[in-house]
Amino acid sequence: MKQIAKISTVIIALSFLISCNSTSTKTSDKDSSFVSNTIYPEWSEDAVIYEVNVRQYTPEGTLAAFEKHLPRLQKLGVKILWMMPMHPISTVNRKGSLGSYYAVADYKAINPEFGTMADFKAFVKKAHSMGFKVILDWVANHTGWDNPWIYENPEWFTKDSLGNIIPPNADWSDIADLNFDVPEMREAMINALKFWITETDIDGYRCDVAWGVPIDFWKEARSALDELGKPIWMLAEDEEHKDFLLNAFNCNYSWSLHHKLNEIAQGKETVEGIKSYFAAADTTYPAGSYMMQFTSNHDENSWNGTTAERMGKAAETFAALTFVLPGMPLIYNGQEAGLNKRLAFFEKDEIDWSELKLQSFYEKLVDIKQENKALWNGNAGAPIHFMKMAEENNLVVFSRELDDNKVVAIFNLSDKERSNAVSCNMINGSFINTNNNNKISYTQNQLITLQAWEYLILIGE
Repeated sequence: MKQIAKISTVIIALSFLISCNSTSTKTSDKDSSFVSNTIYPEWSEDAVIYEVNVRQYTPEGTLAAFEKHLPRLQKLGVKILWMMPMHPISTVNRKGSLGSYYAVADYKAINPEFGTMADFKAFVKKAHSMGFKVILDWVANHTGWDNPWIYENPEWFTKDSLGNIIPPNADWSDIADLNFDVPEMREAMINALKFWITETDIDGYRCDVAWGVPIDFWKEARSALDELGKPIWMLAEDEEHKDFLLNAFNCNYSWSLHHKLNEIAQGKETVEGIKSYFAAADTTYPAGSYMMQFTSNHDENSWNGTTAERMGKAAETFAALTFVLPGMPLIYNGQEAGLNKRLAFFEKDEIDWSELKLQSFYEKLVDIKQENKALWNGNAGAPIHFMKMAEENNLVVFSRELDDNKVVAIFNLSDKERSNAVSCNMINGSFINTNNNNKISYTQNQLITLQAWEYLILIGE
């Protein structure tokens, strides 16, 4: 198989943050031990990820029914389909009537609720034929209570002082914690990870509770998967362990930035929170790696609220922001339909597709992302430059520029009209306003006025 991939070493600066009176940190400035050596498939460079909750996607809740939505998703422009766990769900200690997708009963089988293994293979083949990549949600940290491993190899699990297998924490009572000190368990887990690549031709994994699994396991697993000869892409549900990005994962979660965006929407934080996040990322992220940006996902939606609950009238503004900040943007299924409810986690609770309120909104954002290389992911894209403002009032201006492609973003991240000016010459130029495709020009110290939550994404001419 042709290896369509490359090692992310030195191409451009990872640097996330500069302003008019500072300098950019180049990849070459970073210690060589802090440069990501993870293989990055070329197809991931401009990719947008889309999370699929098969159970709630259609009345049938099957892969075959979901497959009928692929033409619409192709039009949407997303490239990576993140399939929430496909495995059978344990019945022992099950929560609710249908249980959690993350209580895995068998690592090498398909949940009959969704279809058969043949159905999954056919789905992956169909998705590939339409230009999609498919990644599977993988639960390495724990299993369900009737997973065969519990009966056949109880020594593979964490136990209390009395020798009883225990959950990772008291609240997660429907799952049993795996013990990564056991070499045989690690080997079995890696064997299962390889199975889905070789047998179903998926393109990678989103790894649940990645932070709960030792880094040496992830390195070992990634090395074994890379040896299969197919470029894969891996997302860690993690933010704290940046070393995960050195040799195992391509991308992690921007949890702390997500929380800052919620707080800005609620008037509890300012744009300085965004600037400080990227200032920290500039020094903590291995060169070449990047984060996933999002306004919702299955956890946020079910447990913390809809975007309307958390962000109110600013929800679309922050969605747009995630497409122009460094990182790979995520669309959670239903967001393009204006998902206005928390989807039940342990029960059937369908998404209402009767009105695709935001389909065209997201189509446009995906187009902007993919048509402007400055906005691409990791080393394929450009660093972010926050421009110096005349005052601090939650009107923020930043640019990303790569070769002859320049994108300038102007966001009013407040619930009031704001006026401000860029006090440096980085704003000088003529642009195309993506809101209406009209030409617009800006110069240093020119007053910029935006309405509450209004934003402009400008492409340099």
